[in-house]
Amino acid sequence: MGKTKIISCLLIIISVLMVSIGLKLQEKVDLQDDDFLSFNEVNADNVTASDSTLSKSMTEYRVDDSSITAIDMETAPASVLIPPRVEVFDGLTIEELAAKLDKNLGNDLLAGKGYFIAVTCINNGVDPYVATAIMLHETGCGSKCSNLARTCFNVGGQKGSPGCNGGRYKKFNTLDEGIVGFVYNLYKNYYGVGLDTVEKIAPRYAEGNSWAGKINSFVNKIKNS
Repeated sequence: MGKTKIISCLLIIISVLMVSIGLKLQEKVDLQDDDFLSFNEVNADNVTASDSTLSKSMTEYRVDDSSITAIDMETAPASVLIPPRVEVFDGLTIEELAAKLDKNLGNDLLAGKGYFIAVTCINNGVDPYVATAIMLHETGCGSKCSNLARTCFNVGGQKGSPGCNGGRYKKFNTLDEGIVGFVYNLYKNYYGVGLDTVEKIAPRYAEGNSWAGKINSFVNKIKNS
C-alpha cells in the first residue's frame, strides 16, 4: 500500500508539471501571435499613412490648369528650304533688274514701270536694257515724255494702225498695252529673226546713222546705274 501511494503522488506531480509546461508554451505562442498582429497593424498604419501623405502631396502640387491660356505656336517645318537665287538677266534677279530700270525711267509717264518692262522683256526674249534705251530715246521720258507717249501710249515710236490722232504712228489704249506692243514688236521683227544687237536693229528701226550710238549711250547708262 505504501508503494502504491508513492506512485500515485509521482503521477500527480508529473501531471501538474505537464500542465504547467503546456500553459507556458501556450503563453509563448500567444505572445508571438500578438507581436505578429502588432507588426501587421503597424505596417498597415504605415501604408495608410504613406497613402495619405502621397495623396496630400499630389493635392498640394496639383496644377490648376483652369487659369492656363493656350498659346498658338507656329509649327516649324521639318526642314526649312531657302529658295535659290534666280538670276534672269545680267546676273540680276527680276527684282534687281526692275530696280535698275526704275532708276532710269524718270519721274514722268514711265516712272515705276521697271518691273513690268523687265518681266515683259524676259518673257519675250528681248534685252531689257536695249528695250528701255529705245523707249527713253523715242519718248524722251527720261525727263519729259513726248505727246505721242502721253496721248497714245506709244513708247517706241512704232508706226501702224489705228493711228494716233489719224497719223501714221500707232495708238494704244493703255500704257501697259503700249509697252507690251513695243516689246512684242522687237521680238517679232528683230530678236526673233536674229537682229539681236543695237547695231543689227538700227538699219531697220530708224533712219540715219546716229541712232545706234544714242541707243548704246542709254544702254551703258542703264548698265552702270
